[in-house]
Amino acid sequence: MHREAVDFIIKGDYVLTMTETAEPLIDAAVAVRDGRIVDVGPAREMEDRYLPGKVVGGGRRVVMPGLVNTHTHAAMVYFRGMADDLPLKVWLEENIWPAEARWLSPDFVREATELACLEMLKAGVTLYNDMYFFEDASTEGIKRLGMRAVLGAGILDFPTASVGDVSEYFSRAEDFIDKWAGDDLITPSIAPHAPYTCSPETYRRALMMGERYDIPVHTHLCETRWEVEEVNRLYGKTPIEHLDSHGLLNSRMIAAHCVWPTEREIEMLAERGVSVSHCLESNLKLASGIAPVVKMLDAGVRVVFGTDGAASNNDLDVMSEMSTAAKLHKAVSGDPTALSARTALLMATRRGAEALGLGDSLGSIEKGKLADIVVLDIDKPHLVPVYNIYSLIVYSAKSSDVESVMVNGRLLMEGYRFSAVDEDEIMQKARRWRERIAQAAGGL
Repeated sequence: MHREAVDFIIKGDYVLTMTETAEPLIDAAVAVRDGRIVDVGPAREMEDRYLPGKVVGGGRRVVMPGLVNTHTHAAMVYFRGMADDLPLKVWLEENIWPAEARWLSPDFVREATELACLEMLKAGVTLYNDMYFFEDASTEGIKRLGMRAVLGAGILDFPTASVGDVSEYFSRAEDFIDKWAGDDLITPSIAPHAPYTCSPETYRRALMMGERYDIPVHTHLCETRWEVEEVNRLYGKTPIEHLDSHGLLNSRMIAAHCVWPTEREIEMLAERGVSVSHCLESNLKLASGIAPVVKMLDAGVRVVFGTDGAASNNDLDVMSEMSTAAKLHKAVSGDPTALSARTALLMATRRGAEALGLGDSLGSIEKGKLADIVVLDIDKPHLVPVYNIYSLIVYSAKSSDVESVMVNGRLLMEGYRFSAVDEDEIMQKARRWRERIAQAAGGL
């Protein structure tokens, strides 16, 4: 019998397709060729049908779509642990913004992005949604690691280390979008920072750019009580009401945090099709509050997971976010059935890709989709026995259980190690930056 050549067969005791079918595939495999999923099914059928260049995974392994981090500031990983145990306003205005003014540069962003991508890939994250500055420099780090990213050109109403005024923000954003449209790993987006740092006119220009180029619009929204009070002071409305009154909420928008929406505002988010990136651990650490995720899900809001930047979290671990959220929201809602394990995993995979406008090509294991796949090693004491594989992953597995990672059909990590980059070199760069920052601050 003639076997069709493929690049990879990826095998596991379980293949979690994250499609509408709830049941996992048992003793199954995925065939990959030219960056896409060719087939998925029982392992024996896949082996009879296809001749692979390489076999990945095997027994006591779980094969699943790559995780999606829908809100972060990747290059802030170099500020990890620099200003902890502070309220958001103090953390941001008195510590992070001054540090960014002093240190942000293309070199800083490129090298910090390498570290962020390394951390995320080793934790099973194959796609992330970023909002930051010098995003052209970010692309160099992303391309070197082979990751996938939606990169938001940051927009503010005041100057930063990278840009002088609003017009320059938009002209640079347009250049960035033109440059990266159609790239195989980079999706450009537009990222107005927040309602208290961007005027309605700035948001309107950003949304028009999003419509013109058919790209996501990424923003912070309703993160803290202070933000609610400040926007109310400035505009006489709460943040979500304010944006909606100007026609600025739509299905193109992914809004990070949404910790303090009212019941009516939750309905607005659902009606307008806004996706919400739930950054629970950052919100907990900064005491920003706990977003009403169960109410949002019940209202039909697409809620997904983000980590925020490592300066406020302090990691980029979506598996940790998923596990913490699935447990905490049971306690907050008083309902042990709330946010089930499979729902949490859907939020971290397929729904995350959908929120970024990439659901047609990513987020699930289906024929024709791009091959962004992770393999978990479940041959470990904390992962036996297995009764329900979704529960095992959400409540027991850790990011350190990610054994192999594939993005765009390219095997980036196998057996816990990268072959294309020197991990020690990337971490050593981070240590050198830390020494420079610490010395300038008089020692940290």
